[in-house]
Amino acid sequence: MRHVRVRLKARPSQYEIIIGEGTLRALGEVARRSLPSTARHLAIISNERVFGLYGQAAIGSLRAAGFAPQSWLMNEGERHKNLRSLGRALEFLSEAGLERSDGVVALGGGVVGDLAGLASSLYLRGLPFLQVPTTLLAQIDASVGGKTAVNLSAGKNLAGTFQQPRAVIIDTHTLETLPRRELAAGWCEAVKQGAAGSRPLFDQTYRFLREQREETLPRASAARRTAAQLEGLIAAQCAFKARVVMGDEREEIGRTDHLSRRILNFGHTTAHALEAVTRYKRFRHGEAVGYGMLVAGQVSVGLGLLDPSELELLRDAIGLCGPLPRADDLDEQAIRSALAHDKKSTGGHVKWVLLERLGRARIVDERDIAPRLLRASLRAAFSRRLSRT
Repeated sequence: MRHVRVRLKARPSQYEIIIGEGTLRALGEVARRSLPSTARHLAIISNERVFGLYGQAAIGSLRAAGFAPQSWLMNEGERHKNLRSLGRALEFLSEAGLERSDGVVALGGGVVGDLAGLASSLYLRGLPFLQVPTTLLAQIDASVGGKTAVNLSAGKNLAGTFQQPRAVIIDTHTLETLPRRELAAGWCEAVKQGAAGSRPLFDQTYRFLREQREETLPRASAARRTAAQLEGLIAAQCAFKARVVMGDEREEIGRTDHLSRRILNFGHTTAHALEAVTRYKRFRHGEAVGYGMLVAGQVSVGLGLLDPSELELLRDAIGLCGPLPRADDLDEQAIRSALAHDKKSTGGHVKWVLLERLGRARIVDERDIAPRLLRASLRAAFSRRLSRT
C-alpha cells in the first residue's frame, strides 16, 4: 500500500489517502480509526453497477469493524447529479437514523462522490464521510480536495460546498472492471494535472501511457510491472493534487498565481460547455476535458504564451488516453454561449486557465482573448479526431 497525507488548516486538519490493490478490505479498519469513536451507523451511497461489484465487500468490511451499514443507490450518470437526487439522498440519511457521530461512505465515481459529499455536509449540518473512489478520474482528482456539488439547469456544479473527507481509500483493483471510456476519461484528467502544474508528473503520465501501448513483456510479467507503476502513478497524482489543495484549500478568488487551485480548472471551461450543450449525454467528464485542454492549448499558442511544439506533445498525450467522442458536429454558437456562463467567472468575466509551458499554467481574463482566436481554437480542437490503434 502507498499512503499520501493531506494536511489542512480547517477541520479535519489532516486525512490519509490509501492506495493499493485490495484496500477495500481495509475499509472498516480505516473507518474505525478515522471516524468518531461513537460512530455506529454508516450510510453507503453508490449506484447499482458499482454496488453490484463492490457493495458486499464494503459492507462485510464495515460490519467486521463493528459498524451497521445501510445503502442507497442513486441513478447512474452525470445528468442525475441534481437537486432531486440530493433530496432523495438526504431523505435516506434521515430514514437511516444517522446521528452526528455517524458517517457517510461514497462508493463510486465522481458523480457519487460529489453527491454523497454534499449530502453529508448538509445533513445535521455536517456528518463525516469517507471516499471510496472506484474510477480512475475519481481516484486521482474528484475524491481529493473536498469539493462537492450538484448540477443546476444553468450549469455544472453550481450548488456545492467544501467538505473534506476523513479518509480516501483507493483500491486499484476496481480499475479492472472499468469500461474503456471511463479509463480514457481518467487518463485525460491525469494528463491535465501534469500539464497544469507539474512537468515531471506530465512526463511520468506520458511515459506510462506510451509504455502501455508498446508493451512487449510476457503478459504475467507485464501485469506485475504495470500494477506497481500504476500504484506509483496514482500516488503521484494524488500527492500533486494534495499539494495544490493544501496551498489553496478553498480556491481563493483573488489568487491568479501558478500555484492557485484554479489551475486545476485547465480544460474545464470548454469541458463544462460541451457537457451542457449535449445535456451530459455524449461525453464523460474527462473526455470533455480532453477537448477542453486542446482548446486552451490552441488559445495559448495564439496568444504567444505556448510554443507550438508543446501543444503537439499535449495533443499526443491526450491521444494516448484513448479515442474521444466526436465534437465537430456541435453548434459553435451554443458552445460559446455556454462558455459565457462558466461558474469560474469573476466580476462578470470568465477566467481561462492557459499554459505558458507544460507544467506551468497562467490565468487569463477572457477580455484578453479575441473572439476570432476563440472561434479558431474551437474549430481546430474539435476537428481533430484523437485516437490511437
